[in-house]
Amino acid sequence: MSQNLDTLRQQIDEKDQLLLKTFQDRMAISLAIADYKNQNNLPVYAPERERALLDKLTKQANPEFRSYVRAFFLDIMQLSKSAQYRANEEDKYTQILQSALANSPKMLEQGQMVACQGVEGAYSQQAVETMFDFPNILYFSTFEGVFRAIDSGLCHYGVLPIENSTAGSVGAVYDLMLKYNFSIVKSCRVKVDHCLLAPKGVRLENVHEIFSHEQAINQCGEFLSALGKNVKITSVRNTAEAAKMIALGERRDVAAISSHSCAELYGLDVLREDIQSSGNNHTRFICISKNLEILPGADRTSLMLTLPHRPGALFSVMSKINAYGINLEKLESRPLPNRDFEFMFYFDLRTPVYSEDLGGLLSHLENSCESFRYLGSYLECV
Repeated sequence: MSQNLDTLRQQIDEKDQLLLKTFQDRMAISLAIADYKNQNNLPVYAPERERALLDKLTKQANPEFRSYVRAFFLDIMQLSKSAQYRANEEDKYTQILQSALANSPKMLEQGQMVACQGVEGAYSQQAVETMFDFPNILYFSTFEGVFRAIDSGLCHYGVLPIENSTAGSVGAVYDLMLKYNFSIVKSCRVKVDHCLLAPKGVRLENVHEIFSHEQAINQCGEFLSALGKNVKITSVRNTAEAAKMIALGERRDVAAISSHSCAELYGLDVLREDIQSSGNNHTRFICISKNLEILPGADRTSLMLTLPHRPGALFSVMSKINAYGINLEKLESRPLPNRDFEFMFYFDLRTPVYSEDLGGLLSHLENSCESFRYLGSYLECV
């Protein structure tokens, strides 16, 4: 049996050597084609040619191997296109990245006007103060208010929550990303420790209604379930706003899920500390700007794109990213408004902005997606 296996493995090795030579010969021809296309101002991506060739090869394959053959040649074509884009040193996004690096500030300046959602004491305020020294913070009641402040030029920067390690992504922010043009300049992670706050003298057994943001409510699900069905849970726009509301109100049967700092800020009692279900509870915030700015050391890149509604479209994008050897750190999908069963995809890639491969990948994706937006390259702080 072992001798038989050794013989089969030897046969595999011989075929791999043939494949290696054939593959390298094919890639060399692809680079020659890239040179011809560059000299004649032709696009790298020729979808009709690629589709016809895939169909032809699939039909020629033995029936039991057709799906494998199609996937195999699709990968080879992705690698060929990647090599062709790399060969074009004047690709669009390499120039964009180099220009942004040369013209962006070396660090976020002190005293910037920064927009965030909520009121004083919000976790968004903590995120702003993590990313900026001595910021001038302008608070807005909604996430869209932050986007509008950036879009109108009222504020140069805005800070928004994008995901939580326990409750997941902030869908409302992703939906607004489709509507507004902006660039991500920086991101940070804020440790979230929720407390149950109440007006002075109110005891836990007297609480009949608890207010907080939907994400915070989700993050404290186990604690809230233990309180029983007689306690009403009400969602509001912000955890700090919940604390401020019960502090200014007259009710003596209410509490808020908020931060310890809000207890001090609004003169509330802390009934319980650390009530979140997970001890490792962090919220990730992004800092956005209307202009593309890339600070030194940026190693994370975010993209938004839509794809044609056909089998293999998302796989094709993943293959391109893999072909460039770039790490995909996050993939998020959101339904497109007014388009049935079609989605926007959000990607976070981990690679230094100085990488020669990044510009080629971005150019490659832009030319092969239905729509494509480069959201920026940035550094994440904790």
